[in-house]
Amino acid sequence: MGFGDLKTPAGLKVLNEFLADKSYIEGYVPSQADIAVFDALSGTPSADLCHALRWYNHIKSYQKEKGSLPGVKKPLGQYGPAGVQDTTAAAPAAADEDDDDIDLFGSDEEEDEEAKKIKEERLAAYNAKKAKKPALIAKSSILLDVKPWDDETDMAKLEECVRSIQLDGLVWGQSKLLPVGYGIKKLQIACVVEDDKVGTDQLEELITAFEDYVQSMDVAAFNKI
Repeated sequence: MGFGDLKTPAGLKVLNEFLADKSYIEGYVPSQADIAVFDALSGTPSADLCHALRWYNHIKSYQKEKGSLPGVKKPLGQYGPAGVQDTTAAAPAAADEDDDDIDLFGSDEEEDEEAKKIKEERLAAYNAKKAKKPALIAKSSILLDVKPWDDETDMAKLEECVRSIQLDGLVWGQSKLLPVGYGIKKLQIACVVEDDKVGTDQLEELITAFEDYVQSMDVAAFNKI
């Protein structure tokens, strides 16, 4: 069985004569037999081969659903009229289809690898950015009241002593003198501290160490920044 060489005019003529009284290669509905022969053709049959052309156009309309057609695709030599041997070379359409399948599989692998690579690059970039980002430093704004011994205390000298305290994580701010009573004024001075480095107890200890000028120190206001 066979059609000869379906890539030649002679083979197409055999196919045309075979389809003169048939709608399909086998049976009464489109099947894998039709797909096998269709894929073996190298192009559209010419107009003078009316039966082959009619069949070709009909089977072509099933290309999107050819995988779901009934039957099992067999070698070309098992289709066609008896007494004719199949000499068709490997069908380009089938070969192309196989190549497409392989390429498609490879493409999926490449896409998967590419997606994985992109994900890894983004993760690395995120980690690098996170590493470069400075850690959030907890700070507080403190308002201190520093009281002198009496109204004869040199308040300018008292403030100079307070501001002479220099610590890592301590920044002095604005200050002013406020009346306490009996002519006595206190120094109210602001500062910003890094919580992990400077505490109010430490400031009190250092400020009251200037005992010639400072009687006491109180925290007037304390706010987290």
